[in-house]
Amino acid sequence: MQAIMNWLEKYVVPVAAKIGSIRWLVALRDAFIATLPITMAGSLSTLLNALLQTYPTQWGWTGFVNAVQPIITIDNTVGTASLTIFAIFFAAMWGYNLSSQYDVDGVAGTLISLAAFFMGINGTTSLTLGKNLTKGATKVLTDAGAVVGDKTLTVNSAFSTANLGSASLFTAMIFGALALVIYIFLMKKDISIKMPDTVPPAVSKAFTSLIPGIAALYAVAIVNWLFTSLTGNVFGDWLSATIQAPLLHAGQSGWMVLLVSLLVQVFWFFGIHGPNVLGPVLESIWGTSQIQNIQALAAGDPLPFKWVRGSFDAYVWYGGSGGTIVLLLAILLFSKRADEKTVAKLAFAPGLFNINEPVMFGLPIVLNAIYFIPFIVAPVLNTAIAYFVTMAGWVNPVQIAVPWITPPILNAFMATNFDFRAALLALVNMVIAFVIWLPFVMASSKMQEDEEA
Repeated sequence: MQAIMNWLEKYVVPVAAKIGSIRWLVALRDAFIATLPITMAGSLSTLLNALLQTYPTQWGWTGFVNAVQPIITIDNTVGTASLTIFAIFFAAMWGYNLSSQYDVDGVAGTLISLAAFFMGINGTTSLTLGKNLTKGATKVLTDAGAVVGDKTLTVNSAFSTANLGSASLFTAMIFGALALVIYIFLMKKDISIKMPDTVPPAVSKAFTSLIPGIAALYAVAIVNWLFTSLTGNVFGDWLSATIQAPLLHAGQSGWMVLLVSLLVQVFWFFGIHGPNVLGPVLESIWGTSQIQNIQALAAGDPLPFKWVRGSFDAYVWYGGSGGTIVLLLAILLFSKRADEKTVAKLAFAPGLFNINEPVMFGLPIVLNAIYFIPFIVAPVLNTAIAYFVTMAGWVNPVQIAVPWITPPILNAFMATNFDFRAALLALVNMVIAFVIWLPFVMASSKMQEDEEA
């Protein structure tokens, strides 16, 4: 075991530490985190409408649905203004956080990232018609700038919600990054307009960002024009079809899910916050999948993905990474070590709300050789079980974003739109993890007894 730990410490930990310090990845992670209020608001509206409209309609409670129609309308408004246009909020936070990482004006970076994003999305919306339009209707629409085809109608619609949701996240990332790298470079080179000290700070900052901002946006516009001219495709549409969609579907691979689960545990064991280091991967792939599930639920469409970001929280990271709440239970019930029992008593309440730093660093689990095996094995096995059960369709996929502090079992129940089978799966996983942890808890007690003897 010591040889394995030495190898990990020599080859894996330095890589994880380096990844965790890359400013671009930190900014990407923080951009997703910053959008959490929007994600939660949209999820809450979807959840409420499922309770007030979807299920009652299926049960034939039309009178109840009509009575609560004002609440349903309000929920729909919240959903439209949050998850439906989620890419706008992400683009803004991406610009702000990346600019802040390089100590340049974050407000200007926010606006530049937003403008670049809008350049990359499709400015038209195509509709499929049930039949061909009459000549009169075709002429009216054509004169208005629309393109009428065989049972299709294409209109200018830059602000169509179809172009502003999670399907355009990668466009926001790429075009925002292209604009921001130019903006940050020119700002660092001090290529800007200097104003006298007597000018108000707000005006001075605006002029300082003027040249870098204009250069960044024109560069993006030129790249966008060249791409469209050479390929005939809008960059955002091409990116979604050729890069984002394959990546999201790759995230449904069992090997990829297990690898991420394993890496999170390995990083944490050496004191590196695994979900933070892998945050860009978790949020870009599985976070995007989760948002698309939430939107599909709100629209009444089939869910496109089975394993999403919330699946890890529901079935694997209960009590925090490693499922440490069951370790605390094992210690409280079976350990004879006074020091571990004291830590377990203090860490149990935070652990119920998935805050496990007290046990990670207080017990500790970090660099504690006796707990290395269960800390790695239990979450990976839980991931494998939950993945198989979810993919088999025995539980609903996660389709609601719930706050990360939601206690175990309740998290799975709510996230799957109140599927009691999901709560049962979370409980089974916890029992399995408890059985894995228990021998090592007892071995830790025995080690102390031997040392004292």
